[in-house]
Amino acid sequence: MNYEDSVKYIHSLLKFGMNLGLERISALLNELGNPQEKLEFVHVAGTNGKGTTSTMLSSILCAAGKKTGLFTSPYVFDFCERIQINNKNIPHDDLSLVVEKVKNACDRLSAKGTEPTEFEAITAAAMLYFYEQKCDAVVLEVGLGGRYDSTNIIPCPKAAVITSISLDHTKILGDTVEKIAAEKCGIIKNGGTVITTSEQNENAISVIKDTVKEKNGRLLIGDVSAAEILSEDIFGTEISYNGLTVKIPLVGRHQVENTVGVITAARALGISDEFIKKGIESTVIHARMEIISRSPVIMLDGGHNPECAAALENVLVRFAGDKSITALIGMMADKDTKDYLAAILPHCKTAVFTKPSNPRAEDETELLREGKCFCRDVVSVKDPKDAYKKARSLVKNGDMLLVCGSFYLLSDIFGEP
Repeated sequence: MNYEDSVKYIHSLLKFGMNLGLERISALLNELGNPQEKLEFVHVAGTNGKGTTSTMLSSILCAAGKKTGLFTSPYVFDFCERIQINNKNIPHDDLSLVVEKVKNACDRLSAKGTEPTEFEAITAAAMLYFYEQKCDAVVLEVGLGGRYDSTNIIPCPKAAVITSISLDHTKILGDTVEKIAAEKCGIIKNGGTVITTSEQNENAISVIKDTVKEKNGRLLIGDVSAAEILSEDIFGTEISYNGLTVKIPLVGRHQVENTVGVITAARALGISDEFIKKGIESTVIHARMEIISRSPVIMLDGGHNPECAAALENVLVRFAGDKSITALIGMMADKDTKDYLAAILPHCKTAVFTKPSNPRAEDETELLREGKCFCRDVVSVKDPKDAYKKARSLVKNGDMLLVCGSFYLLSDIFGEP
């Protein structure tokens, strides 16, 4: 099995199982020798900020000298981004080898009537790889929810971090913040250490507190109000927090909240401020208000829900200045497209709409129909790469190009062929 075959195999599996639960991932990992029982974890759940939080924590653990595995989703440029050790993607050949082992295990289960899903298979591949590579620590980002997410098969982690919770994936997780929080809190184990921040939704934090109490755990709440902003621009923010001064290499006020949670978690893990600072300042996060060019400014942002739109709007208002902004937007049809466009487009001179190559993608003409209510100069281009060329041609050196609305869009334009 080569790299292309291994990725094709993973994508060929069911997206969702017939029943929610951990039975399939448990059976699959049992076939592989239960590697998750021989590893130490930091588990990260939440609606917004969990990818950033996971990557920062991985970077900090690496800075502290620990061989660190990182499992995240979705990928943007390369499938191998999902499984990393010491901030380096799993090599293509290694992915092929580990996926072949997972495939053989899946085939054995299939013969018994159990069909693991795509996410369960890639989770199992990550667990096996981290064990084989003798990782000292593993940071796991929850895929969806928490309670029944396949990453929740792990024993009690060294820390469970719950980032900002809000309404998202309501058809699966529930239609209130409390219901969604209950699903996220499913990662809290008996006697575990749990970290969140003072900016957490008040209804969500009530659920978190109740769950921690029920599980006889320890709750640490990072006080975001104690973070002093020393300087900020479109390229990052410098803060002082409880005796630590650090430059966050990520734009946006929301990153202050994420960083406070990260510092709180890292200190709970016994990591010194020296390594916390080094890890945060060396963090690189793709597609989350990522700047890939300074002249013109080209920003990539895969966020898609109202909170992500509000954070992005805040950055445009605060830091874009007098730059003429062109937005290239592609979104999924199951997202709140109108509210997203209403937040972003009033700050843009021009908007180019396109359709990501995903079955759930919204048609570019429908986005144009909605978008022209908020921006006068709009155009649609069906193919994402052609749309990027069109948008890029409209932008001069002193201007700004914003490519946003979906990780799938960014993968189409900048990812592997």
